[in-house]
Amino acid sequence: MDFDHLLSAYDYTLPIDRIAQTPCLQRDLARLLVVTDPQQHCHAIVRDLPNWLRPGDLLVLNNTRVIPARLYGQKSSGVPVEVLLLEPQAVGAANGETANGEKDCWLALVKPGKRLKPGATIAFGAPPLAVNAQPLNGELTATVRAIDEATGGRILQFEVPSGTTLDWWINQLGQVPLPPYITQTDAQPEQYQTVYADRPGAVAAPTAGLHFTPELLQRLQAQGIEQSFVTLHVGVGTFRPVEAAEITQHTMHAEWVEVPPATVEQIQRTKDRGGRIIAVGTTVVRSLEAAAQGDSIQPFYGKTNLFIYPGYTWRVVDGLMTNFHLPKSSLLMLVSALIGRQRLLDLYQIAIEDQYRFYSFGDAMLILPEAIVGARA
Repeated sequence: MDFDHLLSAYDYTLPIDRIAQTPCLQRDLARLLVVTDPQQHCHAIVRDLPNWLRPGDLLVLNNTRVIPARLYGQKSSGVPVEVLLLEPQAVGAANGETANGEKDCWLALVKPGKRLKPGATIAFGAPPLAVNAQPLNGELTATVRAIDEATGGRILQFEVPSGTTLDWWINQLGQVPLPPYITQTDAQPEQYQTVYADRPGAVAAPTAGLHFTPELLQRLQAQGIEQSFVTLHVGVGTFRPVEAAEITQHTMHAEWVEVPPATVEQIQRTKDRGGRIIAVGTTVVRSLEAAAQGDSIQPFYGKTNLFIYPGYTWRVVDGLMTNFHLPKSSLLMLVSALIGRQRLLDLYQIAIEDQYRFYSFGDAMLILPEAIVGARA
């Protein structure tokens, strides 16, 4: 069995004080570990990024926006529950029924939820504000329609009082969900959004993009480094742990992806002129590679469960800017497919010893095309 396909091969020990609890006060002052070739690396800051890219390169960014997906309610027994919305879903996807008001049906993780059977209800209380200063006729409730075996979540059908929408209630009652390893923070919700986030739908941020500022993007543009966007609504597929002892047996939960024609055209023009495609974040990598599973990249609208690990043949991406990822995660495996598993773990150990900050609010790594050892189509 290939050692690179064993889950145990992607473990490493991270001191708890290396987990960043708050973001940098200035986004682009985060540290940047630059991997320049298969043997060399150097230390920089994100603000130095224009020094490492070339005129004619194309940065591709994920413009998804995190929604206030964490809601608090109570069961009919009065027991409080926490609900994390994952993605809109038709009831028919779970139990074969026809969904009335499909847009108000969501896959969600509920805690505690083991005893929450189909037919159970959750009430979410009244919002702090009324609609147009008028009193509301009722409160938001949800009924469990089915159990999703793949995630352990629940399919919730929301009942929305007349004159309101579910989006309105989510924005009134919900909180932007931070990852569970961020336990002590004074971060504001907007600090967990990229400055270019304009497509609501994610339940976690594409964290490599958190380091960019409008000024940095302008400097890159002025240097001839173009920018383009995809949308991947980050959900359970990105942060769900890999549990299979042999990673080839792991199945990713599908996430919604949009790779528009304009982005495809920019990528093709960039490659035609000898420029390089630099993905900002693993979600961008999955988006672009999912759109290129045929002979060439094509516009793509739909869900992907593409799982990238060592042995993958690269079709689009030439380089990657990414944060530091959790042990045994699918994200760690994706980056290993670019530069090699042992090389990546060695770099992680260097980052730990050099006091880099890890995970969502942490520092970043830039993998230049010269450092990539993965096979190309």
